Amino acid sequence: MTTVQVTLPDQLAREAQAAGLLTPEELERLVRDALRARRLQAFAEAGKKLTADPLPSMTAGEIQAEIDAYRAESRRAAGA
Repeated sequence: MTTVQVTLPDQLAREAQAAGLLTPEELERLVRDALRARRLQAFAEAGKKLTADPLPSMTAGEIQAEIDAYRAESRRAAGA
């Protein structure tokens, strides 16, 4: 476990404390929710970029060639 010290304005700290937001469990939930929201936002932005500038279509043969190349590189990296 990591200990984190947070500095908040007094009024905000009082309100957060009164609302039960400063417990370790609640702070963990808040941070997890914020991280999840950021990941979803990044995913949505990536989708918008792909929609605006889609990747060229690949044939089944091209896809298989990419898979084969990846597998071969993975085997080389593993020393096989």
